[in-house]
Amino acid sequence: MVTHSEELLELRTAVRADLALLAAGDRIVIACSGGADSIALAYALSLEAPKMALALSAITIDHGLQENSAEVASACATFLSTLNIPTEIINVVVGTQGGLEAAARDARYGALAAHAKSVGAVAVYLAHSLDDQAESVLLGLARGSGPRSIAGMSGVSGIYRRPALGIRRTCLRSVAESLGHIFDDPMNVDTHFLRVKIRTQLIPALDEALGGGVPQALARTALLIQDDLAALDALAGEHFAQNPDLEVARLSAQPKAVRTRVLRLALLGAGLDGGLLTYEHLDRGDQLLVDWHGQGEISLPGGLSLARKSGRLILSPLGVGKP
Repeated sequence: MVTHSEELLELRTAVRADLALLAAGDRIVIACSGGADSIALAYALSLEAPKMALALSAITIDHGLQENSAEVASACATFLSTLNIPTEIINVVVGTQGGLEAAARDARYGALAAHAKSVGAVAVYLAHSLDDQAESVLLGLARGSGPRSIAGMSGVSGIYRRPALGIRRTCLRSVAESLGHIFDDPMNVDTHFLRVKIRTQLIPALDEALGGGVPQALARTALLIQDDLAALDALAGEHFAQNPDLEVARLSAQPKAVRTRVLRLALLGAGLDGGLLTYEHLDRGDQLLVDWHGQGEISLPGGLSLARKSGRLILSPLGVGKP
């Protein structure tokens, strides 16, 4: 088993810095598939968590998408036991909504959240790497849905923590290979999936054409955009707190980036599913503020509408808020 390497040192340093933000006695969980990235992160956590008096356990999700998925999950749990990490295997049913990748992700995160709650964990550790971040940026760019979609993943998002987000996938694989246990998921090389095409075709082509450094540049772009988004979200939050009734005169005086964020906050606060909100919804809502010429209500998901009435924007059931 590996004892020292530059790659392990880099990973342990990142893990140690993240764990330092938790309190002694906290319970944490590593989501481990048996792949190189999560095996490497689990190993680093097994070395660092005990030093900080943190209770570490693991969860392995069996999506049931390959014939040998049960054997892979069992082998992963067996290996983790050699690292003194108790592991629970959870089977999930993967639906079809949004495609196989999205459905598997939804099932996985649902199981992770439920497990964390059941064991009282304050954090779930995920092994996303710098390369995963670069892929996420390009996926978001392809969707064309604004800066939030190309901001990638956050190092900390709720209970989820990603300490390896600044580390290359090759580094994690080097650590895992030295441990002698890796399961390569065939879905990770199946080019039917868009993310795999980006990973195996687009990024290598861009890297070659541009002289290298593309994954690092994309990941750096995500960090910069996250900073900008945080600032804009804070400004929008302050305005919404001062103008909860969405008075047109006050809101229309703000920059569009703030206006549309205030609208988003208002719609989410009214119970609208953020996953159903599109650029078109927010843009049409913004037109009620700055391009008003008597247009009627805007239809929104969930049977809701947004209309301008008496100098305010009114959210109501479809057909009720007409001026």
